[in-house]
Order: sequence, then structure tokens, then C-alpha cells
Amino acid sequence: MSSPKGSLVLVPLPVAEGMLHTLPAEVYTHTATMRHYFVENARTARRFLRSLHKDLVLEQVEMSEIDKHSGPDTTLLRKWLKEGHNIGVMSEAGCPAIADPGSILVSVAHEMGAKVQPLTGPSSIILALMASGLNGQSFAFHGYLPVKEPARTKRIKELEAISARDKQTQIFIETPYRNNHLLADLLKACQPGTRICIAQDISGPAEQITTRTAQSWKQSLPQLEKVPAVFLMLG
Repeated sequence: MSSPKGSLVLVPLPVAEGMLHTLPAEVYTHTATMRHYFVENARTARRFLRSLHKDLVLEQVEMSEIDKHSGPDTTLLRKWLKEGHNIGVMSEAGCPAIADPGSILVSVAHEMGAKVQPLTGPSSIILALMASGLNGQSFAFHGYLPVKEPARTKRIKELEAISARDKQTQIFIETPYRNNHLLADLLKACQPGTRICIAQDISGPAEQITTRTAQSWKQSLPQLEKVPAVFLMLG
């Protein structure tokens, strides 16, 4: 069976809304011609495309929203690829297929033998790691930690033990309105010497990235803003 003529293009968005200067020229070039997209939120995606291309006729752009429960429409993806379309994938922020359901689309594209092209762009996970001062040679991203106790504290202690044993940076995120709760739980569960980095509003106007030991954070406990944040830990 011959490979489809269409391709899957992974299109990054700014980590902080409106920060278009963080995107490379290739994002502008590809989005100027693509008319088929899989997106997390159609309204956000259309606003993003309009910000890049003022004269773009959005009525000519077809978008399929990725359902949070059932995932993307892989049947539609197969159809578009067979028809020879270059198809964009966009998450709400940052790089698609990293901590979002876009990876399912990528897997299907590979299965079909279609070309998959990731475009260069900002990733809050990588940017936070770069600026943390923690181990960038060995790290693991875990997404969201359990919300309820005792599972939450148990998981923090497990990750701290792995981090201390393997010298591996542990990375996780939280819903913005629970940032302060996560910090409190980290400080309660972690050893005094464990280093914790909080990276808030990365690339945005209120960007703040700070690494301290758990003991140091306790001595000067901040009130975190309700903005996207990445938490990193090294035991």
C-alpha cells in the first residue's frame, strides 16, 4: 500500500497568549497555506490563525475539535491524509502532542506511512527545565499529580525518592487555581534539602522562575498567581 500524499504538521502556539514573537518564521509559512486542522479549541485556533494572517478567510479553514473524552476523529484524519491534505495539529498552548491528545493523531499518521513534521516552537516543560538549574540530562514529566489525599502525598514522596536515587528531575503541572495547594503539599511532603523550581507565566509579562530548597521556600512562602505554572523537583 502506497503512503498517502498528505502530511501531518505539528504547529506550536505561544505558551503565553499573544506572545507571537516566540514563534519562528516556519509557523507563519505553513499556516499560510494549510486549510485543515485538528485543534483542542476551535475558537482559540481561529483567533490564533487570524493573528498570524489578517487576510485569511477563516470560512475556508476546516477544523475538527479533539474531544476531551473520546479523543480525535481518526477516521477524518485518515480521509484527509488520503485526499492529500497537509493537516495542522494545534494545542491550546505550546507544542502539540506533548501533554495533550495530539499524540494519537501522530500515531495514526505513522501507521499510515504519512509524513509527520514537527515545527519548532516553545514548550513550557522544556523552557522551565532550561531555567531551573536542575538536572537537564535526566528528567521525567508526569503531567498532573493526584488531587486527593493520601494519594497525592504518596506520589510526591515516590517521585522525590526516584529523584534522589537517580538524580532525575521530576516535572509536573497543576491547574492554575490550585498552584498554592500544590506548593503547600510539596513543602509538607519533601525533605528540607530537596530543590523545587516554580516556573510561572513562562514567556509572558509576569514570568517568574525561581529554584529554592524546600526549607528555603518554607521560610518565605509565596502566594502564587493563578497563571499556568510548571513545578520541578530534584531530591
